[in-house]
Amino acid sequence: MEAEFWLQRWRENQIGFHQTRTTPSLERYWSTLELPRGSRVFVPLAGKSLDLLWLAARGHRVLGIELSALAVEQFFAENELTPAIHHSRYGRHHLAGPIELIQGDAFALDEAALADCTGVYDRAALIALPPATRARYVGELYARLPPGCRGLLITLEYPQPQKKGPPFSVEEDEVRALYEPRWNVERLERRDVLAEEPRFVAEGLSALTSAVYRLRGRSSG
Repeated sequence: MEAEFWLQRWRENQIGFHQTRTTPSLERYWSTLELPRGSRVFVPLAGKSLDLLWLAARGHRVLGIELSALAVEQFFAENELTPAIHHSRYGRHHLAGPIELIQGDAFALDEAALADCTGVYDRAALIALPPATRARYVGELYARLPPGCRGLLITLEYPQPQKKGPPFSVEEDEVRALYEPRWNVERLERRDVLAEEPRFVAEGLSALTSAVYRLRGRSSG
């Protein structure tokens, strides 16, 4: 999707992708990554997700990137945080305690920006992107994460002809095609969630599944 599409969604408060609680799959599976306290975790297309707070509460340093200035402002205001602000070539940085949220373009981040990120958490980034952009996103942005980086990826699967994304359906075959051979990919869960998502039922979906993957960057290849 073009940048303006997402900026308009935030301006018009069309943010059905935003959750008002921490993601249950994050709570359930994050510990399986065995990342020590103090690890820096990268969260692409972060929005104003409460998952940022959850990760910080587990002792992690959190680096998020978000295109919309409104989303960034709302995250800090709604959580009663006052960030220190500075600018760099990556965008406008907002820092409050262990949480740093950059308002800018994720594709502008380079290896230097992500050099100390030993974890990555992706709940709503990959599935927000159309196929061609998904390939670029994994091929470029994930490639800039350091070797051995560990991650948790959450996707949705549904009959794509029944709904115009985003979010898009991303099947396991595509996940593996995108991430391997640079990443080891292990599916941890596949669960029917249609009954939990009335807005998708209202849009006419006949099936909706959530899948959770554990990722580990290979040292080479």
